[in-house]
Amino acid sequence: MFECLIILVLAFGLDLILGDPVYRLHPVRLMGAAVTRMERMLFGLGLNGVCGGAVLVVSLLLVINVLVVGVVRLCAMIPFMDLITMVFLVYSCMGLKDLAKHTQPIARTLEKGDISRARALLQMIVGRDTNLLDRSGVARAAVESVAENFVDGYLALVFWFTAGCILGLLSGVDPSVSGVVMAVSYRMVNTLDAMVGYRSIRYVHFGRFTAGLDDALNHVPARMSIFVISLGALACGYDWRNALVTGLRDRRKHASPNAGHSEAAMAGALQIRLGGPVQYAFALVEKPWMGDGGQAPGPGHIRAALKIIHCASWIGLAMAMAVLTAGCF
Repeated sequence: MFECLIILVLAFGLDLILGDPVYRLHPVRLMGAAVTRMERMLFGLGLNGVCGGAVLVVSLLLVINVLVVGVVRLCAMIPFMDLITMVFLVYSCMGLKDLAKHTQPIARTLEKGDISRARALLQMIVGRDTNLLDRSGVARAAVESVAENFVDGYLALVFWFTAGCILGLLSGVDPSVSGVVMAVSYRMVNTLDAMVGYRSIRYVHFGRFTAGLDDALNHVPARMSIFVISLGALACGYDWRNALVTGLRDRRKHASPNAGHSEAAMAGALQIRLGGPVQYAFALVEKPWMGDGGQAPGPGHIRAALKIIHCASWIGLAMAMAVLTAGCF
C-alpha cells in the first residue's frame, strides 16, 4: 500500500509540473487508435448495434488489462522499473493540467475582446455549436467544461486507482498493480465514451453499452465532487456554503446522470447560473438552469473555476492518501 501512495503522489506531481505532452505513442492516443481500428472491424462485420458495442468494450478492456499486467511484470525484472512504469501509466491517464492549458486561453482571449477566437478555442473542448455564443455564453460553457472534466479527468481516476488498491489488498493481489489496472481501465472506458458514446446517429445503438458503463464508473466520483468542490471553494475563499447547497439542490438538472453534480456545485461557488438552452449541431436542446446567481459569467469566472479545481485536486489527493494510508495498517 505504501507503493500505491508513492505511485499516486508521483503521478499527481508529474501531471502538475509537466501536464500531458503530446507524442505518437502516448497511452491514451494508443487507446484511441485501438478503438478506431476495432470499431471499423466490427462495423465491417455488421456488428454495429448494442452487441457490437459491448464486444468492443469487453475486448479492449481484456486486452488492456493483460497488457498492463504483462508490461509491469516484465519491467519488474529490472529494479524499480515496475514502479516507474506504474507511475508513468497513472500519470498518462491524468488530465488535470491539460484542463487548465485548454481553458486559460479562452479567458485571455475573452479579456482581449476577440470573441471569434474564443469561440474557436471553446469548440476544441465542447460538443455544442459555439458560433452563436456571446461573451457570457462562451464563459459559461468554459466553466461547465472545467467542472465536468474535473470529474472525468482527475477525480474519478484517483477514485478508481484508490479503489483498485483497496480491492487488491482485500483479495490478496498486488495492490499497486490492481490500482494501476483500475485506473487504466477507467481511462479506456472514458476514451471509448468520448469516441463512440451515443451522441450521433452512427453510435445511437453501438455506443449505448459504453455510455452506460461510463455513467456507472462516474456515479460515485460525480457525487463526491459536490463536497470536494465545496471544500475547494472554501480553501480558495469562494462561497463554499452556496456550492454545497446549490450542488445538492440542482445536481439532477442535467440530461447526464453525472455531469450536473460538479456543474451545480461550481455554479453555487461562483454565484452564477450554468446550464440553460444549448445549441448543438443537430438541434437546440432545452436544459434547466443550475444556480441562481445574477452575475453574467465572464473570463474572471473561468479563472476562478480553475482556481477552485486546483484546490479541489489537492483535497482529492489528500482524501485518497488518507484511505491508502489507512490500508497500510
